[in-house]
Amino acid sequence: MASEVMRTVELKVLAVEQSEGQGSRVWRSIGSKELRRLDPFLLLDEFTSRPPHGFPDHPHRGFETVTYLTKGAMRHEDSKGHAGITRKGDLQWMTAGRGVVHSEMPVEGDASGLQLWVNLKASEKMVEPDYQELLASQIPTVNTKGVEVKVIAGSCMDVISPIRTRTPVYYLIFKMEPGSKFTQPLPMDWNAFIYILSGTIGVGDYDNLTESGPHHTLVLNNGSAVDIINPSAEKAHFVLVAGQPILEPVIQQGPFVMNTQEEILQAFQDYHQRQNGFEKYPISKPAAVGLCNLRRI
Repeated sequence: MASEVMRTVELKVLAVEQSEGQGSRVWRSIGSKELRRLDPFLLLDEFTSRPPHGFPDHPHRGFETVTYLTKGAMRHEDSKGHAGITRKGDLQWMTAGRGVVHSEMPVEGDASGLQLWVNLKASEKMVEPDYQELLASQIPTVNTKGVEVKVIAGSCMDVISPIRTRTPVYYLIFKMEPGSKFTQPLPMDWNAFIYILSGTIGVGDYDNLTESGPHHTLVLNNGSAVDIINPSAEKAHFVLVAGQPILEPVIQQGPFVMNTQEEILQAFQDYHQRQNGFEKYPISKPAAVGLCNLRRI
């Protein structure tokens, strides 16, 4: 059997804090000037919001959003009639597909979490919108030697997530005790990154560690596995994400992500004419959304 090719850190990106939505704050790494995209990933935001602020009505087309709550609760409501509350530890995997307008607003005080945008290949960009939702208690979790892993997508230690991913993706949420170490296999040619929520982690071995702390994204080079160590005296909380590159043209304007400029113009036309996926917008009341201030991006 061939030996594993261990991944190392190719790029370290400090997320940029900025205002987003309506009075909310995000720390953006993927989607920033320093890391525009990481195929198939389009955006990664660590967000925080409190009532009455949040992310009011905004459209999407051509990709999926993955939202994981680390604190509080967010109410989701959309133009397809879907509504619900995502709480701490819960997951929502939304396929926007051909078009959806939705809002994400905090309830019961401060809310925070991660939102990842996953691109769709051209043949799936206009599928009907869909949702996959898991309560915290439903997310498969494995524990070993001071390491806890929540398997959002993909697999870890023979535990497989029930989430169906149109674009093949691993999404693993780690909590590591001080001094613990873990090796995670990954498909050799998939793009992969780590985002650190709290604490400090090191990638590599003890003699050659790349260490980093909160709000940093570590882009990994190609390889069949990655060694992760917690070299500090406090618990580390982070996500490890990998995805199969789509290798198609990406034309992105605001919350629309397609393959050609003509498709982007059609998305704007459909949105403003309330057709082809946007028929039931607005959800509740008109939102101040125009060509130049479409959010989130």
